Amino acid sequence: MSSPATPAEHVVGRSAGLAAAACLLSALAVARFGAEPRALVATFVLLTLVVVSIVDVERRIVPNRIVLPATAIVLAAQTALFPERAAEWTLAALGAALVLFLPLVVYPAAMGMGDVKLALFLGAALGKAVVPALALGALSAVPVALFVVARGGVRARKSAIPFAPFLAFGAAVVLLVGD
Repeated sequence: MSSPATPAEHVVGRSAGLAAAACLLSALAVARFGAEPRALVATFVLLTLVVVSIVDVERRIVPNRIVLPATAIVLAAQTALFPERAAEWTLAALGAALVLFLPLVVYPAAMGMGDVKLALFLGAALGKAVVPALALGALSAVPVALFVVARGGVRARKSAIPFAPFLAFGAAVVLLVGD
């Protein structure tokens, strides 16, 4: 019978997992975009999504200190690489944030502002491709939500699940396999 992991072993295990995810995602971005600056932006986006997802699962928060600077960096990089699409990146960021802000206004317990800010980041990263990314992210959350309700009954309808990992999944799929 093994003993529980010590805090140091937990940190080392997480660090190894993050390093493996970083390597895999970086390789996928380079495979998708080649050895170009766009691969660097894609890698930054993917790694940011991994970190934000982990924090959301563990702490139920999407930290401003990560997502807001990342949004500014990605928007600046996208605009520098594709100046002719600057309006698209900006409008997609604002539009995606608005799409997730509206449910928050109607039913504040449904979503957090962190998810809205994450949508801002996704719009800056994906441009008009943010639409299928948000749709895929929302759809990928449905089976988990149904499982939570099936397992917990009627009371489980009020329980919250972290949404950032699902948004990250949708964005990663669109980024890596989109047109």
